Amino acid sequence: MEMLLIELDKNTTIPLYEQIYDQIRVDITNGKLQVGRKLPSKRKLGEFLNVSQTTIELAYGQLTAEGFISSVPRKGFYVQAIEELAYIQPTDGIVETTEPKPENIHIDLSPGHIDTESFPFTQWRKYAKDVIDESSKDLLLLGDPHGDLLLRQEIARYLYHSRGVNCTPEQIIVGSGTEQLMPLVIRILGLDATYAIEDPGYPLTHHVFYHNNRKVFPIEVDQEGMDIGMLQNSGATVAYLTPSHQFPTGTVLSAARRTALLNWATSHKNHFIIEDDYDSEFRYTGRPIPALQGMDKGDNVIYISTFSKSLMPSLRIAYMVLPDILLKRYKDAFIHYASTVPRLDQHILARFMADGQFSRHLNRMRTIYRRKLQTLVDAILLYSPHISYSGEEAGMHIIITVHTDRTEEKLIELAKKVGIRIYGLNKYRKNPVEDEPSFLIGFGGLSVDTIKKVIDELMMTWEIKKSDESI
Repeated sequence: MEMLLIELDKNTTIPLYEQIYDQIRVDITNGKLQVGRKLPSKRKLGEFLNVSQTTIELAYGQLTAEGFISSVPRKGFYVQAIEELAYIQPTDGIVETTEPKPENIHIDLSPGHIDTESFPFTQWRKYAKDVIDESSKDLLLLGDPHGDLLLRQEIARYLYHSRGVNCTPEQIIVGSGTEQLMPLVIRILGLDATYAIEDPGYPLTHHVFYHNNRKVFPIEVDQEGMDIGMLQNSGATVAYLTPSHQFPTGTVLSAARRTALLNWATSHKNHFIIEDDYDSEFRYTGRPIPALQGMDKGDNVIYISTFSKSLMPSLRIAYMVLPDILLKRYKDAFIHYASTVPRLDQHILARFMADGQFSRHLNRMRTIYRRKLQTLVDAILLYSPHISYSGEEAGMHIIITVHTDRTEEKLIELAKKVGIRIYGLNKYRKNPVEDEPSFLIGFGGLSVDTIKKVIDELMMTWEIKKSDESI
């Protein structure tokens, strides 16, 4: 007989029989347990759940008393019909649903898309084959909850040489995405922490703060990054920002503001900075912007990054570097947690990095993305001065501003009619503005030829003509 899927929490104050009763009742009312189905015997269910028969008897007794199940002598317990219970079904038993009409979008200018054509499939396949072997059978078991040491060693080495991050492998926590790591950070920072976020900023990460019921202060971003004066006056205790390439504007936190931000963090023992370095690998002009973490003298910076842009979003591997004081809190709070990233994936990536393939891949992708960026800029310049752009120093998107009386919403609607999905800057603001409409133009997932065509098609749709000089 198929057993019931029941999860018991033996650390809660709710009695075990009540937990069993609740889950069976919900499964019956939801139709997961159909009328007439025989339930497991008290002995078998007790052995399966590792509880006493008395506990099962109490649960079954309550279900019987409320009419969810009935007892047939010498046969067992059966699910009863529950039409008389207080919930409503359509009279014909059929729920009418209409699927949303698919949008006719042929170009998506999302800033999150990458160049999938240039992924090093041959090399990745080699490391996957090497790892998925009988000699690696120990990887079938749970590993270090912080991530396997081999991968954390490679990440620490990479961060030091590429970003100037000073850390040991012990400070690194590996997780399945920034949005999975952020709630852990929020938890160890405590209930009294309040958060300053960039406005505009990255909505998915910002949602984590609201979802966890934390107090949030949107801080304006200008040409020098987050307004540190506004941060200082906000009352926030933690600042979350993207200083090396602000998302979405593309600005870089100026040197003066970096110093002011670090001084703000060291001014109070409970002040911290969460540095999201989401796409630092792709900088096209000047030297790479050093990470704040490497400049931090007070042990106040939490560094977070991911392999989503540098390798692939579906890899689901991100990591954070915790200051020593927070590392102790993390170990105490999550001592029973297991790593959320499969060990096989961790070891494929670790070997890929150790053999220099990751660095070679990044160098190649910088060249590819630089060419795409230049193609995009050249295409936009043909429509100057009606269009201007910014944020072209790094990353895989730029910001364009349309000098027009039309609204952001109107231009988005016009683009959608011709199958182009475009993202307005106000989408990323907590406090929308009514300035000239601005948009993110993601070029990572587009070919060079497509970039030229989509800009021309977009401008034609918006009835923006090329400048006289470019004709």
